[in-house]
Amino acid sequence: CLNVTGSTTAPLPSQRRIRSTGRGVRETLHCSFTQPRCRMDHTPRFLEFANAARARVREVPPADVQELLRSGAAQVFDVREEHEWSAGHVAGAAHLGKGIIERDIERTVPDINAPIVLYCGGGFRSALAADALQQMGYTNVLSMAGGWRGWTDAGGAVSTAPT
Repeated sequence: CLNVTGSTTAPLPSQRRIRSTGRGVRETLHCSFTQPRCRMDHTPRFLEFANAARARVREVPPADVQELLRSGAAQVFDVREEHEWSAGHVAGAAHLGKGIIERDIERTVPDINAPIVLYCGGGFRSALAADALQQMGYTNVLSMAGGWRGWTDAGGAVSTAPT
């Protein structure tokens, strides 16, 4: 993991993730959701997939999301995992994880023209979720560029309160 100063830190045991590469090789991935500057190494195929989605969705900077929240002009959703949300999230956002957003969005936001902003840790998962919502007919879905890291770097308001 990279900390705020850019130096390498050893992950805690709870931060290690083991995955099979499909070739009989197991890799250990490290990332901490409690350290906001910890970066996950994404695989080339995932990056290609996510960047294709990013090309199909509109991204907005955190400053624009701050204004949308202030004015009440959009609903903001955190699509990260529950443990990421619980550790801290955009003040005023609601949680609707990427794993269930397609299933639950119509109950949560029935108007397909309503302004919606999605964010995740760095902007990839939110772009994938925004792309899926567009495929479902939602016409005004935005993905926050830089995600949670961009939000905190911009000094955005943070909350740990459940919504």
